[in-house]
Amino acid sequence: MRKILLCFLMSTSVALAQQSELKPLRTSIETSDRAIRQDVPMTNSIRKAFAEGTRNFTGKPGPNYWQMETDFTINASLDPSTQTITGSEKILVHNNSKDDLNAIVLRLDHNIFRADVPRGSSTPAEQTEGMIVTRIKVGDQEVDLDAAPVRRNDPPALRAYNLTKTVATISLAEPIKAGSTVELEIDWHTKLPGGENGRGHRMTQRFDSTLFQPTQWFPRLAKYDDLRGWETSVYLGPAEFFNNFGKFDVSLIVPAGWIVSGTGVLQNPEEVLTSQALANYAKVLASDEETTIVGENDPKTTSGAEKTWRFVADKVNDFAWATSNKFIWKGTRANIPGKGYVPIYMVYIPERSQYFENAASRTRHALEFYSQLWAPYPFPQLTLQDGPSAGMEYPMVINSNQGAADHETAHQWWPMMLGTNETRYGWMDEGFNQYMNILSGADSRGQDYNLDGLGQRYGQISGSEDEAPMMWSANDAGSGYGFQTYSKTPLMLSMLGGIVGDEAVINAMKKYTATWAFKHPSPWDYMFFMNHELGQNLEWFWYYWLFTTESVEGSIQDVKVSDGKTVVTVHQAGQMPSPIVLKVEFEEGNEAIKKLPNAEMIDENTALVTWPVTVWFDGNKTYKAVLDFGNRKIKQITLDPHGRFPDKVTEDNIWPR
Repeated sequence: MRKILLCFLMSTSVALAQQSELKPLRTSIETSDRAIRQDVPMTNSIRKAFAEGTRNFTGKPGPNYWQMETDFTINASLDPSTQTITGSEKILVHNNSKDDLNAIVLRLDHNIFRADVPRGSSTPAEQTEGMIVTRIKVGDQEVDLDAAPVRRNDPPALRAYNLTKTVATISLAEPIKAGSTVELEIDWHTKLPGGENGRGHRMTQRFDSTLFQPTQWFPRLAKYDDLRGWETSVYLGPAEFFNNFGKFDVSLIVPAGWIVSGTGVLQNPEEVLTSQALANYAKVLASDEETTIVGENDPKTTSGAEKTWRFVADKVNDFAWATSNKFIWKGTRANIPGKGYVPIYMVYIPERSQYFENAASRTRHALEFYSQLWAPYPFPQLTLQDGPSAGMEYPMVINSNQGAADHETAHQWWPMMLGTNETRYGWMDEGFNQYMNILSGADSRGQDYNLDGLGQRYGQISGSEDEAPMMWSANDAGSGYGFQTYSKTPLMLSMLGGIVGDEAVINAMKKYTATWAFKHPSPWDYMFFMNHELGQNLEWFWYYWLFTTESVEGSIQDVKVSDGKTVVTVHQAGQMPSPIVLKVEFEEGNEAIKKLPNAEMIDENTALVTWPVTVWFDGNKTYKAVLDFGNRKIKQITLDPHGRFPDKVTEDNIWPR
């Protein structure tokens, strides 16, 4: 036994000695070369769409493109004393897909207010019983709401399950055939949460029992599309929605003396408004001045016990509303190119009037500016609704005051006009919004927009383990959700503008907006459409910005003069490549400056010289950029002078140091 133990100890000591002599295979943080990926990943969902001909490399809808449509008729009443909405709805489902549907998926977002559901960083103001569904009918058949859980070998049966979750399913005994329609009927009720403890948008939906701001307040059909069928991402709070387009006909019953605003056009103003309010209502489009429709001390409605307010909206993907017995109601107008005047309404309570002093003018500017930038505002009106959520958007409705008026108005283009999947690709909604807000903000100040420095700024963030790539599902982005979804896109588009020009980016996105209006573009559609419009294969660009968290990290390593030419050694330490852009400043002198095919003279003593990104595609991290301007002495050279390419350390971008 002692001999065996001695042999073991000797062999172990020899192995340890040998390990101590081994040298690591990698000895530096930075590698000498890199493999530049020049294409974007094609996931299973987009491969499926390409195979079926619904999408393709043009970035436009394919010849077989289709989308589900849902038409809602809703009758709902609010009881302020119990803070509860009781509703009955009919959903006409147009199965425009090529699939026979064996199930229907419902979104019951108000179940996030229950205690037994998963959540992200949002905290409801109040715990409730959530969305309580009391009846479902599919066609002419009642759905069993108390059926036992489905087992693998059970025959098809009409039953519902997970009605206490934010995503519920109705299994069908007979499938909904491709190209057919079916009508669902659903009865339900839900309490609106209120109080001081809410954290996050949509988590507080009332002020006491005097103002209610219902959002995502009724059972909705989940999105069904050509990419992955039913979108079954659970509602966690921060990430928003992905809905079908359709028509809404909504009747809302509230006590007399309560004003109601909402998505769509009010169909029965003469039944709910006093004669004076009706006269004021008719004046809104006559002036840019604000018209008070119902003032603080005016009678709010005609007399009676209760009033039904009916709204109709077409080609919208959701419906939101607000009501209060304290609302002041004002209106003004915006002039939409090619369309004319549309009304802007504001409803708010008197004690918060200071937040609406500039709301009308900011909203008007936003509607008119974005109509010129992308496409004319497509809807017949827009309403700003006061309430606990002061930064949220729905079709024709923004729960906002003047603080977020520009940002929330911009959402009428995406996702209300271009129905992007916010649960997965929030950057196609919030990120584009942040970009267009920069343009609008500059215009409102009478200035030219300036995107310099934004792309470079990403170098300060790249490499954080808390950052999810933009193509990671926004619903699961965790603490990095805000940057991934909102902030990174303007930095990306700053770099893109540094490659092709900002105006080229804007013009391409304008065409993208027109092409995908009232459809559902995916990230691949956007990428390939932009490639086509910009006339470049930019898949390398989209890959590094959308699928990774890499940066460029460029520098000037050395400058030497040889045979009358200046050789600038440019280095990129990061994995993301970029074009090389050098600003060359010359000393004053009489010597002529030779013209270079890749150079542009900014003024008589300054040139901008560019090499395409392809110079890096051989895998090297160092490139010798040759300047042959003749005998004029160079005073200074600056790499990436407009700050468009992600770079953490910028001090090494200038020569001489």
